[in-house]
Amino acid sequence: MGNPSREHYFKFILYIAIIILVNIAGRSLFFRADLTKNGIYSLSDASKEAVATLSEPLSINVFFSKDLPAPHNNTERYLRDLLVEYAASAGRQFNYTFYNVSSEQGDLTKQADDNREIAKNYGLQPVQIRVMENDELKFKNAYMGLVITHGDLIERIGAITTTDGLEYQLTTAIQKLNNKVSALLRQEDKIHVTLYLSSSLNTIAPLIGLDQLPQLATEVKEAIEALNAKNLNIFEFKHLDMNTKQEMETIAKRYDLMAMSWPQISDKNIAAGQGAAGLVMEYKGEVSTLPLISSMELPIIGTTYQMADPKALEDEMTAIMEKMIGINKTIGYLADHGTPVLGQDRMAMMQGRQGNGLQVFNTLLSSRYDIKSIALKETAIPDGLNCLIIAKPTQKFSDYELFQIDQALMKGTNIAFFGDAFNEIMPQGGMGMPPQYIPLDTGLEKLLTHYGISMKPAYVLDKEAYKHQLPQNQGGGEQTIYFAPMLKEDSINNTPKFMNNIKGLVAMQISPLTLEPENIKTDQVTATRLLASSDQAWLMEGMINLNPMFITPPSAPEAFATHDLAYVLEGRFTSYFAGKDIPAKALGEKEIPQESQGESATEKGNSSDTSLPQGFVAQNKVIESSKPVKIFVLGCSQMLADNMLDPGGRSTNATFLLNVIDHLNGEDQIASMRSKQQTLNPLAQIAPVTRTIIKTVNIVVLPILVVLFGLGVLMARKARKKKISKMFNA
Repeated sequence: MGNPSREHYFKFILYIAIIILVNIAGRSLFFRADLTKNGIYSLSDASKEAVATLSEPLSINVFFSKDLPAPHNNTERYLRDLLVEYAASAGRQFNYTFYNVSSEQGDLTKQADDNREIAKNYGLQPVQIRVMENDELKFKNAYMGLVITHGDLIERIGAITTTDGLEYQLTTAIQKLNNKVSALLRQEDKIHVTLYLSSSLNTIAPLIGLDQLPQLATEVKEAIEALNAKNLNIFEFKHLDMNTKQEMETIAKRYDLMAMSWPQISDKNIAAGQGAAGLVMEYKGEVSTLPLISSMELPIIGTTYQMADPKALEDEMTAIMEKMIGINKTIGYLADHGTPVLGQDRMAMMQGRQGNGLQVFNTLLSSRYDIKSIALKETAIPDGLNCLIIAKPTQKFSDYELFQIDQALMKGTNIAFFGDAFNEIMPQGGMGMPPQYIPLDTGLEKLLTHYGISMKPAYVLDKEAYKHQLPQNQGGGEQTIYFAPMLKEDSINNTPKFMNNIKGLVAMQISPLTLEPENIKTDQVTATRLLASSDQAWLMEGMINLNPMFITPPSAPEAFATHDLAYVLEGRFTSYFAGKDIPAKALGEKEIPQESQGESATEKGNSSDTSLPQGFVAQNKVIESSKPVKIFVLGCSQMLADNMLDPGGRSTNATFLLNVIDHLNGEDQIASMRSKQQTLNPLAQIAPVTRTIIKTVNIVVLPILVVLFGLGVLMARKARKKKISKMFNA
């Protein structure tokens, strides 16, 4: 027999060599397995496609301070892993660099200073974070941003403070840059930028606090030259000095420019005069005006004037340019018939009342889409829209306006309808008076019923509802808001890709939906339920009173049921106006352009004029069958309100709404990527008996199994020792 100790040393050295060789091989031969349920640490298909289709070099420059405390150090680690994944899916056109921006001792200090200067030039600033040092809470400035450069184009993500939605931010920014390059390369026309600036304003400028006004024309010209260098010379610039009063009034009225006039000021040797200022951008008939001088009324001080910052003008012009050349898809928003303002309700603010603007929803949509406001009373619905959003209309639609909506659907425009069954009217006088709830009848109801779905004039109340924490002066504790159902996983359809990982939602004043089977051709249209209440829900009908103090669940068990809350209908629909005469237009209504009527239409005789020759009939067209389209219906416009969404788009409510809009625009991959991480991920509801069994297994059974396993291993070792002893003693 050989020397046992020598064999042990030989095995030890062999094991070490194998470990070293495995590590060396692992540097070039490796694989990764993402075991998370939603693939959080793996790139989505949309991300892989975004970097794989790059036609020009794209660089990501990361400026992230070192040695940050948790959770920011985990954010940096996740970002590094994510960029590695991007690089693995991309070709040579993709690269990334981490810049050292932390202050250090020795030779690296100058390098860090230079890198911080680079970050500053890119427009990145440090953010303030809280750190715990020596049992003390302190604040520290740290760089946590990145810049994406694609040719001369730049996109910034200034503060990466969480991993939530980071892949979505990166991928959509890369897509935007890629789309922007493509859009700029295919442009044949220039964006005409005209600076209307009267030199006569220079005489009055010092008196109104605008000493720098004489340099404004030069600064604007330099800003446009800088933009041209970054955007393939798409801008064509000219400066017009308006002098005559007639010319000034005409131009100011046409483009809504700031016009000023002043009397003679003898002690300052200033003659009476007038002037106007503004920057006008024009592209293929679309016009946008940027103010150069704005006035503001301040208490006590009075009227003050401010001049536009040329650097800020660059950002505004870039945003307008991106919208004009169509970098993002365009969606429509119905902007009349009592719908909420998409954005800030400035009129309400000026009148000192609470507005109903959808500011957060507008911010979330604008990050992905160009939004075209459509007032049906003034303009027709344009062709080519992927989606038309109709949110809580409260005013009656004429038959011709319904005809426009119907024909837009027939031409392939998807519709997202966020409706309400009631119009909530606040009392004019009398403190403490409850609001009135008047059932709505706008005319859209009959369209939706014809397409196969209707909304019942009622509110869904649910025992599974949001619980409000009462203040101490009201006794404290919880109060269940029954008209704000909490929709949990068992009532959310996660089968469609865009609904993946939507685990919970909060609704408010939501109405039940009912399918109309007799109006749905099942071979042509598919109806998919997305949301439903729990089986502990009931309806409030007739007299509506949403005061939580007066709402109690019904006592009869048969009053509770599950109610449908949201649907998507997809397929080929039949026009509501099929076989009917085209409705007559009311005075002032815009006619649907004839060139947009489509070819696959049935001609219907609409009208004849007795002044025309006998037998002459003016023909019009009704498109009686639609292209494959989608209709989304949710009986809850409150879900669009600012207090139901977060500006970052990370809450499940915001994710759900954005995913629906993406689905209607054919962007299911983006919706799936956005759904990877959610802020609301409730545990599955299980019976109390099941919970008790699981607790018992974890607390008692598992430790016993571990002890028994240990005893088994001990007995097996003793048996092995005895066996070896017998072998050598034999």
